[in-house]
Amino acid sequence: MYVCLCKGITDKHIRDSVDAGAGSFREVRRQLDLASQCGKCGIVAREIYDSYLNSYDESLCYAAA
Repeated sequence: MYVCLCKGITDKHIRDSVDAGAGSFREVRRQLDLASQCGKCGIVAREIYDSYLNSYDESLCYAAA
């Protein structure tokens, strides 16, 4: 799904950035140049980022059990 139409950034780009080692949402924004034009994508991008991190936490807890 396209998150940022200005830059052509998708939800997969955001998840890939996290997988590549981005340690914060700020790093994701910097790597992808996200929310640097009109800024309307920032809220949705943050929700995708947070949701993806939560899925990491859940999978780690499940794997440890």
